[in-house]
Amino acid sequence: MTNPTILITGANRGIGLELTRQFVEDGWRVLACCRNPAHADDLQALAERKPAIEIHALEVTDYEQMASLAAALGDRPIDILLSNAGIYGPSGVTFGKVDAEEWRRVLEVNTIAPLMLAQAFVEQVAASQHKLIAVISSKVGSIADNSSGGSYLYRSSKTAVNQVVKCLAIDLAERGISAISLHPGWVKTDMGGPGAEISTDTSVSGLRSILQSAGPAQSGRFIEYDGSSIPW
Repeated sequence: MTNPTILITGANRGIGLELTRQFVEDGWRVLACCRNPAHADDLQALAERKPAIEIHALEVTDYEQMASLAAALGDRPIDILLSNAGIYGPSGVTFGKVDAEEWRRVLEVNTIAPLMLAQAFVEQVAASQHKLIAVISSKVGSIADNSSGGSYLYRSSKTAVNQVVKCLAIDLAERGISAISLHPGWVKTDMGGPGAEISTDTSVSGLRSILQSAGPAQSGRFIEYDGSSIPW
């Protein structure tokens, strides 16, 4: 039996790199995508030790490159398509100081690119056994949970991608494909900072468990790394 396959964007550091490590240790084949493989030293070192990791160049907002990668992979099944790459944008932006171009850049990476990824690789996902599309979102995208305001760029991009995931769950159900949004927690990464609550290992252990077990019953849900549901 062929080992299951996961495609991960932003696999060169932080959560993406730890996802790559844990999935390959668990017997999966990993299509690890990042913008500049030549500069992804940690990912390259991991791939040297683990031949089940394939590194592919992918800038998630370069949709021609995305289409070319999908074509190059051909009819290879992808059990889990995981959109992990994301950006926060400038920090400390308050009302009255939002820059429209920066906002568009954040929306492009965090909201538009995950949908384009799903469109590009849907046939490979449909050909797999697991049939799951997942997006690393954030709890700050929850409208019900927003009690502090601010963070307009990042919040809005995650709220919007949650809607994308909900639509995918509905539109792709007839093909047997599930779609979920995931909150990784406040993680000690370059984005989360050293004062964050949990390690990448803790976050990814929870995310991996969810990803490997998720199916139609979980499709269309917003799920925290510990398995609990988050209100939209």
